[in-house]
Amino acid sequence: MKLPKKTTRYCPFCKKRTEQKIDVVSTGHKRGTLTWGSLSRAKQRGKARGKGNLGRWGSKKAIKSWKRKTKTTPRRVLIYTCQVCKKSKHAGHSRRVSKIIIGEK
Repeated sequence: MKLPKKTTRYCPFCKKRTEQKIDVVSTGHKRGTLTWGSLSRAKQRGKARGKGNLGRWGSKKAIKSWKRKTKTTPRRVLIYTCQVCKKSKHAGHSRRVSKIIIGEK
């Protein structure tokens, strides 16, 4: 997907149309989150104390082959930075694209 380096759009902070720079938000990584059904979360809630797992925290059922599908492209989120007030605003929705080239259009 090809995008220009700058575009003119409405800035909610200036409350008018201004020139804004386009960037792609870096994905980063999850910090300190516990998945809903994880053993560590259950232990924190006091549900898996003592010796052994009592038959509760063992292996999961086999996943069918049709459930193993993954998306081929990650979601990319655009961020617009106003050149007047220097404040940034995320795009209304993310785009599922393999590559975003800024400054080509």
